[in-house]
Amino acid sequence: MTDNSAQKKISSTELLKKVRKIEIKTRGLTKQIFAGEYHSAFKGRGMAFSEVREYQFGDDVRSIDWNVTARFNHPYIKIFEEERELTVMLLIDVSGSGDFGSVIQQKHELMTELAAVLSFSAIQNNDKIGIIFFSDKIEKFIPPKGGRKHILRIIRELLDFVPENTKTNVSQALRYFTNVVKKRTTAFIISDFICDDFLNALKISSYKHDLIALKIFDKREGILPNMGLVSMLHPESKEKMLVDTSNRKQRRLFEENYKSLQSRNETYFRKCGVDFTAISTESGYVKPLKQLFKNR
Repeated sequence: MTDNSAQKKISSTELLKKVRKIEIKTRGLTKQIFAGEYHSAFKGRGMAFSEVREYQFGDDVRSIDWNVTARFNHPYIKIFEEERELTVMLLIDVSGSGDFGSVIQQKHELMTELAAVLSFSAIQNNDKIGIIFFSDKIEKFIPPKGGRKHILRIIRELLDFVPENTKTNVSQALRYFTNVVKKRTTAFIISDFICDDFLNALKISSYKHDLIALKIFDKREGILPNMGLVSMLHPESKEKMLVDTSNRKQRRLFEENYKSLQSRNETYFRKCGVDFTAISTESGYVKPLKQLFKNR
């Protein structure tokens, strides 16, 4: 595995092709599958005044506009519409562990598609969208904005971005988000959550914002196969180690640690009232994302 800092950026032609490919796939999914669910799942800020019309039998008398009624000597009521425009933030984990994938795609590729689907869903509902790339520091912040041009910029960044650091600090990302974005916002944090304790930061952030956690995982990352003596490189710390995978106790301990971490994260999300779902690199995001939207 190579160091992220040594990776070369994609050529302009190749990047444009990849951006177009992702746009076609994710935009299509947004229109066919997610449009209704997204609209229902994420309500606007409230009700905004639209117009007045003549009172009709069955209308709520509390909606009568008394000033207009007095002017025309006939009852008129105020019509309100839902304020649809939201601000949506994506917090994307760009640490080294995203470079793992054993079946169809790597975790960071899945995160890119997810971010694109959510972005197109947002602009289809006239919502603004911004993004924070994080490792164990804030790598990049793109302020919320609307429109296709802005979404394509986000997709380009997702495909071509090379982080400076490889470790993960979810707490740092949540603290930065809470400090920078003052108005209540819908935010998706997309990560494998293989990291240290982040409960306190999650509590504060989820109290202020509508936070949704999308946990990305690969079925093999919690399993240590029996392959004898293997030299391994940690994707985040870059620490090299020699592991005896034929040792049954070692394999069991590895699996138990991974399960314990997943259980801890789910406990955190439930404790803080954060909606969450797990999305596999093998089976994709359509079903879990639809279910998440439906449950809200």
